[in-house]
Amino acid sequence: MNALFPRRSTPSGQGLSRRQLIVTATTVGGALMVGCSPATLLSVGADSEVGAFGPFVKIAADGAVTVVCKHIEFGQGNHAGLCAIVAEELDADWTRVAWEHAPANASLYTNGAMGAQLTGGSSAINNSWDQLRKAGAGARAMFVQAAATRWDVPADEIAVENGVVSHAASGRTADFRELLPDAAKITPPAEPALKDPARFTLIGTDRVRRKDSLAKSTGQTRFTMDVQAENLLVAMVAHPPRFGARVASFDATAAKAVPGVVEVYEIPTGVAVVANNTWAAKQGRDALTVTWDESKAETRSSPDIAARFRDLAAGAAPLAKGEEWQGFETKGDVAAQPTGQALEVAYDFPYLAHATMEPMNCVAQVAGNRARLTFASQGPTLDQLNVAKVVLNLPGSVEIETLPAGGSFGRRANFQSDFVVECVQIARKVGKNRPVKLVWTREDDMAAGYFRPLVHHRVRVTTDADGYPAAWTHRIVTQSIMKGAPVGGGGVDETAVEGAKGSPYLAATPHVDAQLLTPDIGVPVLWWRSVGATHTAYVMEHTIDQLARRAGQDPVAYRRALYEKADAKRHLAVLDLAVEKSGWAEPAPDGWTRGVAVHECFGSVVAQVAEVKMENGEPKVGRVVTAIDCGTAISPDQIAAQMEGGTCYGLSAALYGEVTLTEGRVDQTNFDTYRVLRHGEAPKVETYIVAQPAGTRPTGVGEPGTPVIGPAVANALLALTGEAITAQPFVRV
Repeated sequence: MNALFPRRSTPSGQGLSRRQLIVTATTVGGALMVGCSPATLLSVGADSEVGAFGPFVKIAADGAVTVVCKHIEFGQGNHAGLCAIVAEELDADWTRVAWEHAPANASLYTNGAMGAQLTGGSSAINNSWDQLRKAGAGARAMFVQAAATRWDVPADEIAVENGVVSHAASGRTADFRELLPDAAKITPPAEPALKDPARFTLIGTDRVRRKDSLAKSTGQTRFTMDVQAENLLVAMVAHPPRFGARVASFDATAAKAVPGVVEVYEIPTGVAVVANNTWAAKQGRDALTVTWDESKAETRSSPDIAARFRDLAAGAAPLAKGEEWQGFETKGDVAAQPTGQALEVAYDFPYLAHATMEPMNCVAQVAGNRARLTFASQGPTLDQLNVAKVVLNLPGSVEIETLPAGGSFGRRANFQSDFVVECVQIARKVGKNRPVKLVWTREDDMAAGYFRPLVHHRVRVTTDADGYPAAWTHRIVTQSIMKGAPVGGGGVDETAVEGAKGSPYLAATPHVDAQLLTPDIGVPVLWWRSVGATHTAYVMEHTIDQLARRAGQDPVAYRRALYEKADAKRHLAVLDLAVEKSGWAEPAPDGWTRGVAVHECFGSVVAQVAEVKMENGEPKVGRVVTAIDCGTAISPDQIAAQMEGGTCYGLSAALYGEVTLTEGRVDQTNFDTYRVLRHGEAPKVETYIVAQPAGTRPTGVGEPGTPVIGPAVANALLALTGEAITAQPFVRV
């Protein structure tokens, strides 16, 4: 950390070239150059070393293999699957395969699904599948060719297993260590031959387990809070109590009198106190006197916002300037359908906090227009772009060392890089290449962070003579997460409608009128684990159970009929597997009832059967049987872990999660007022994976387990009480 740019050869004071000036102007101005891909543009100025085996594979002198992972590790264990893809094709010794985070370089490490170096959308394994198979196969081919040349035998007679290269006919063998000098001189093949998936020996086995468990369990893993450096300063920021407010004036006299406080700075988002340690920074911040300009602040309470959303959905309130309904699924003519038996139901979902175990933090050094960051970067490309605007340099020249994170659920990747930019602004004021660690407390992140949007759904379903949907009217009112995106824009915000749009239930309904409205509210919102599915899964699945109940049908049989109409084979498969493993056809244990839900998101389909009972006036969830279709199951153990974690995260939100505002101020400040699921409340989650043909492309597992548990529990309670649950959370703190 003492040296800002140890690998760079360009002096920090050297002027920018004409091309660099043009690129800088376009990126800092928020535009993209025509004819230049975003990844290439944003990587200008980057200096990432690529070894003999390409950007994803490193092989040490002792033959150990390191996989360079372009996706951040923040608890989900994706490195295990990423390493396994390479190790499978390379035929490496799995016990000698390690991993490391990739440097920030979009041209080398872009997420093909997103056009930037970014981890999200449960896309890590899916978008790396072809890329890493080729990387592993290419490295294997280099070792094979090296052996063939050394032994003067045909390459197609060479075999590789567990890092040992052999020629059966002559009995000769050599490991990676012995062949490395020769293999490293060979040009990697552009299109290496990939292994027949039927011959996989690692992928899909229980040997594929995460490689960071020991380091985390023994405290060896280095998180941002662990970063230390000579002359390190610690900063905390006093944020406004209402979103949209700005500093009018401040008095730092008392803050500067706190022992250890070095300086106080005003920055665009508040007032920063810089000190020699965390405690002094906090004490100094607490001693500040700040007057806030709230002329443009959001001052509404969350019940008022929710009430307006309900009125808008019901057509009882006029649209404000710039507001308009946007259709996201339309077919047939709903208005012309008979006004027969109809189910009308409205649903309310509150703001939710991400509540990561590790709050936001970052370490930055700035010298002139050069910046180096050390922190858990979920979106290095976004962070480079936003920091470049502050230091007036090329995005690719912003150096980022990515560390593991203690959770994110979407919080660490936002279009503004909020806490990252704060840290850089402070480090820029400190200057002289001195490292500054910005620390957000739990209270900071609860009150000044980003939230899952508050959402309202209004649904009206008219059924046919058999009780199946004939006409479906759907209105969704929520803030747009995608507003302010650096590229794209316009049209329907897909993050608000995913899970409703494209639903097999709408596919099975002849007449559909589904529309979205995204009013502007001054509360910062962001994707939250499973994004739109957090509310659409609940609405679709709980509505279907109510329709099944009205039709006098078993909810499983009712779903099967709709899936057959929609030709939703994957939904049928997971439903059948979950039902079979849960013993749905048999009575539930005494005192318990069962609920079922099925949902597709991020390319995977998940079905859950939850066993629920009421205990002391609150729902208690016992056994949860989960079935998932996620394509090729690279690491069954990690898939099960993600289903368990996602289920607990989703259940926590459904039962207790709620952020409220009183006159624009967030009421919740920590886990005493933002209740989350405790260890003793966690259900037993069983996971079953739908078998797929060898070589089927893997799909996401990090998020699909989260949205299904809420409606499964609600449907169990519907069976128990006969009453629908139209608002979350189920339990009010």
